[in-house]
Amino acid sequence: MLTNVEHIGIAVRSLTQSNELFQKLLNVAPYKAETVESENVTTSFFRVNQTKIELLEATDPSSPIARFIEKKGEGIHHIAFEVDDIVAEMERLRNEGFTLLNETPKLGADNKLVCFLHPKGTNGVLVELCQER
Repeated sequence: MLTNVEHIGIAVRSLTQSNELFQKLLNVAPYKAETVESENVTTSFFRVNQTKIELLEATDPSSPIARFIEKKGEGIHHIAFEVDDIVAEMERLRNEGFTLLNETPKLGADNKLVCFLHPKGTNGVLVELCQER
């Protein structure tokens, strides 16, 4: 079951510049930064009350984030929903006809297990499922 919006992911060209921009906008500093080797990204997280914003910068020109920015420019890349049991939720959504971009959960940023749903089946929105590890 989807329990809440976990975060909103925003693709950026430069974490340094975007961290400065979002720090001014949100009036808080990022609370965490990390590199996710499997996705070829470096991330930075901001939190305002219960809302989390994840900035994503590509570390490789062939990464999904680099391709996204090349095609669409900087902006909202995905919306992530927290789930209690990612395997069960993946199975439920597969049975509902959604296309999963990965067949098993993989390690994502912020100590999460993640799975993405293809945006062609979600009105053009890349959806991420997240479960705390």
